[in-house]
Amino acid sequence: MKRCAPFSLVSLLVVSCAGSSSAIRPAGPDSPIERALAALGGADKLAAATAISIKGSVKHWEPEQSVKPGGEMRLAGESTFVQHRAFADGITRTEWLRKMAYPAPREYKFTELVTPVAGLVEGVDSTAVPKSATPTDPPRHAMSGVRLAAALRELERTSPRIVFDMKSDPSKVSAGSELVINGHGVPALRYQTGGATLMVAFDPATGLPSRIRSMDADTIYGDSTYDLVLSDWRDVGGIKVAHTQSYELNGREVIHIQLDEVQLNPTIAPAALEIPADLVAGAPAPAIGDVPYQWVIRRQFIGTYLDSDAISYDPKATESLHLVDVATGVSQVSGGSHNSLVVEMADHVVVFDAPIGEVQSRFTLGAIHSRYPAKPIKYLVLSHHHMDHIGGARSFVAEGAIVIVPAGSGAHIEKMFAAPHKLDGDALERSPHKAEVIEVEDKKVLTDGKRTIEILRFDNPHVDGMLLSYVADARLGFVVDVWSPGRDKLGDELTPAQAAVVAAVKRLSSAPERFAGGHGSFADYAPLAALAGAPAR
Repeated sequence: MKRCAPFSLVSLLVVSCAGSSSAIRPAGPDSPIERALAALGGADKLAAATAISIKGSVKHWEPEQSVKPGGEMRLAGESTFVQHRAFADGITRTEWLRKMAYPAPREYKFTELVTPVAGLVEGVDSTAVPKSATPTDPPRHAMSGVRLAAALRELERTSPRIVFDMKSDPSKVSAGSELVINGHGVPALRYQTGGATLMVAFDPATGLPSRIRSMDADTIYGDSTYDLVLSDWRDVGGIKVAHTQSYELNGREVIHIQLDEVQLNPTIAPAALEIPADLVAGAPAPAIGDVPYQWVIRRQFIGTYLDSDAISYDPKATESLHLVDVATGVSQVSGGSHNSLVVEMADHVVVFDAPIGEVQSRFTLGAIHSRYPAKPIKYLVLSHHHMDHIGGARSFVAEGAIVIVPAGSGAHIEKMFAAPHKLDGDALERSPHKAEVIEVEDKKVLTDGKRTIEILRFDNPHVDGMLLSYVADARLGFVVDVWSPGRDKLGDELTPAQAAVVAAVKRLSSAPERFAGGHGSFADYAPLAALAGAPAR
């Protein structure tokens, strides 16, 4: 299914944050708030709407897990949900049935309970359920602070009472410029809710809220518009509720929500909205400051989110990120959901993959500088273009690293390095550096006269273009996603992805004895070769 054009810089978006008109008044009888309240059913009826129950369905797409760099978005999955909200207490219970399509078909059934001070997840909500989760049946755990903050922001954004909330606390509302949408100016107001800022735009024809925007930092796109577009307004108990809700990231639809049943002021059992006291006591409060909203929201929808304030690892279950030596001068960054490989050369260091974002890159850079203080990082080798394996690359470019990527992904990754990062002020934004990007068409060799690294671009079912790397003297390969050594159990026959690894190994100067992985840890290659009927050379 074709959707919208590939990513471009925010400054080129049709949907812009700036307008040419003067600021819009937040108060007064002719203000957008007063007009919207009237269009929604009136302030009295909104005030009387103390609770709501909703049944709906959702489709999710992930733009940065595409087959081709910058290509058509993958359908991540489809969900159905039942949601109960008690507005006075700010408590929401959502029962989810998520049917994931990517990265593999699977089904999750779980419940989220969100309050202003704590969040609860009951049931299995991802393949990355924290190891520290309470061993109950069903499993349950307190939400991380970043997940809670993201959930609270989105609940406010989707609330049918958001305009009433703005009217009730004018100190949180300020004048905003028009948002230019498809060439037309739409009046908007700035609304401060919790630790987040939303821009609420109003339809000039109807007065109804039409688009609710946040500006979010994204590791690939940089400063990004994230909009909730509201339509299909229907009367429910005397107030208008948008039954179609579409989230757009930089103008591309990534979430489509359809409300099927809506009931105003239903009877909700108090017990359904209570978080167990033992979880409340130790639950993180909503995170404040630089919340990585896009990572938190979108990784949940592909079912691979690690619910942790450390983002890439669970501090209660691991010793955090650390270096594991796998050969002389070769270390794996381990302890998290994603790994890098660090290889020492005669007068420099080569790093393979920069997962997730700047938080993990800061650890990796610090560990390298501590261990090899006189050796700069000359090369960063990125296995493929997916966001979870390149999101921290900008930190390495800020230090002057040359970036090696699969042929066909260079232009896409260069845009990542050129994207503005005013919101999070990352290392490359603070220390601008022109990125040098080298594409590998077939094979590239790095050598210092003693140590040789072979880098192959190989065909595989995961993406169009991926790199497999090999440290020849250590007989150690590095592979990402298509095989996770130490984690993936071998079956009775090769998967297509594993077969692609075996085919790539045949092009190396010698067969690896072991592989380290972008996920998992490391493992001998011989069992995989034997399964393929291809004995090690």
